Amino acid sequence: MTTLVFGHKSPDTDSTGSPLVWAWYLNEVKGVDAKPVLLGQPNTEAAFMLERWGFDMLDIIDDVADDQPCVIVDTNNPAELPANINGADVQAIIDHHKLVGGLETKGPIDITIRPLACTATIMYDLMGDDVAKMPENIKGAALTCILSDTLEFRSPTTTDRDREVVAALAADLGVNVTEYAAEMFAAKSDVSEFSDAELIRMDSKEYEVSGTKFRVSVLETTAPEIPLGRKESLMETFKTVAAEDGVDEVLLFVVDILKEEATLLIPNDVVKGVAEKSFGATVEGDAVVLPGIMSRKKQIIPNLAV
Repeated sequence: MTTLVFGHKSPDTDSTGSPLVWAWYLNEVKGVDAKPVLLGQPNTEAAFMLERWGFDMLDIIDDVADDQPCVIVDTNNPAELPANINGADVQAIIDHHKLVGGLETKGPIDITIRPLACTATIMYDLMGDDVAKMPENIKGAALTCILSDTLEFRSPTTTDRDREVVAALAADLGVNVTEYAAEMFAAKSDVSEFSDAELIRMDSKEYEVSGTKFRVSVLETTAPEIPLGRKESLMETFKTVAAEDGVDEVLLFVVDILKEEATLLIPNDVVKGVAEKSFGATVEGDAVVLPGIMSRKKQIIPNLAV
């Protein structure tokens, strides 16, 4: 049976590109029949990556069948995975997030979770000498993933190893990192065709803090004025998204990649309290700027308090 390789729901660039990278490795190096798939529509930057490096759009799945062989990448959180994930035959996990718990497997599996900025960096290291066999498009996918997750090294999650792997891949591909990252971020910032609900869910994860369930959404952009120009309608849509997704509140952070700051929208007193308790912010009005806040994984989620 074909092994499915997938990341989390609301797939960003890493959860789109890393399944491509690992499925290639399984197929071409390990001789395992593998297929990369998505758990939702990719964001605009991930779609740019697919087109730029000549990939077809990946199949999108809603769930996995009992005993379906699969490899999970870029997450280990059951809330971000198919509903029947514990019925599937999970064979490996490759991730760079904190261990959440709740996954159940059919037997012992390979688990690699490392404190690097990107899953693709971990995969590069796991492949060892076999990285030399990577074709151009797979190298391009890996490069895009790392530049995305590090925000071209602006994110505090960036490590020296992420920088080294980018340098190696860019040299192999003949890519100017700064110019290519600018193309990526321009694609990420082009959100004009998306509805408010789509924007909220585009790069979002569910987390529970002290009994309160949040959808924590991040929009990374070089043009923050575009989503912030829609903040009134976005905040109105928070209620609908929260009700449909079974969460209590939506937290939307608009990350300005160039200024290296985030703006958190403040629709009510609950979120105002979260901003004040989590980030020591002084909130006046319906938005607050949080200087230096760039990373959901390292700066937002660990600090959330209600």
